[in-house]
Amino acid sequence: MNTDKGSVHLKSKIWIEDDNGKVIFGLGRFKILSAIEKYGSINAASKQLKMGYRAIWGKIKTTEEALGKPLLSRNTGGSKGGGSQLTPVAKSLLKEFRKVHNHVINKSDDFFEGQFKKLFNENNEK
Repeated sequence: MNTDKGSVHLKSKIWIEDDNGKVIFGLGRFKILSAIEKYGSINAASKQLKMGYRAIWGKIKTTEEALGKPLLSRNTGGSKGGGSQLTPVAKSLLKEFRKVHNHVINKSDDFFEGQFKKLFNENNEK
């Protein structure tokens, strides 16, 4: 969709929260778990994401407590063989969140296009 000032896009964010409004999972935690999976440790993920180790660990613990299940299996040892792997629960959470996220984005884009295309085209004709 184009306007006189360029393209117009709908932006949205989704996350999962509990009844008290506490975030359990969202795109930020998705990125954290994805980075841990890719780089093999919380420390390496924190460097790649430019986040503090404690901040990452706090978000993981919050999600684990809400789910009542661990997201990581951790190996101690630091640079001598330590690291973290995602549990099957974490891998499933990533997979299912990706599906939901993509569905919401695609449906939102379709809805936005259907609702606003005419409005923006009318503005361009004036």
